[in-house]
Amino acid sequence: MLTIRREGPDDAEAIARVHIHGWQAGYAGIMPAEVLVRLNPVAWAQRRRDVGTADPEHPFTTLLAEIDGVPAGFTTFGPYRNNQDRGDLDPTYGELLAIYVEPAHWGDGTARALFTAARDGLAANGWREYRVWVLADNARARRFYERAGLSADGQRSRYPVPLAGGGPPVHLDELRYTGRLPG
Repeated sequence: MLTIRREGPDDAEAIARVHIHGWQAGYAGIMPAEVLVRLNPVAWAQRRRDVGTADPEHPFTTLLAEIDGVPAGFTTFGPYRNNQDRGDLDPTYGELLAIYVEPAHWGDGTARALFTAARDGLAANGWREYRVWVLADNARARRFYERAGLSADGQRSRYPVPLAGGGPPVHLDELRYTGRLPG
């Protein structure tokens, strides 16, 4: 049975694992393979703890989806980040920062349930419009958002992906999608 609940203090490792598995499967062929193989769930979990994502006062909300008690996906949403900077928030718009689902649960409704919960959360916070950044080459995610009623609004960005050894990062093109919320 699928349940969705707010992230708790003990969920950092589970969310980090889902996040990494989602990256490794979803960004294969888009992101350099050397980046995907060196992703570290311990480090990602610690970063979540350091940022305080489970704190109820945190500006962003993360919801965890579980199927029969096993983590299956998560979503994060909150105020819009100007220039994707968590320190520069625009309360005029909401933002869906992430939806990641364990690849074994792709297509089973988990992503749709997380998306619905995030939209409901954004609307409950009073936003009437929301945005999401998507890698331009991520055709699967783009189709998902387009089927959900979002559309690219013409804004583009470059997502820097650091490489091992301190070399210059690889920059991946991103598109911004926009949607309306009920209310």
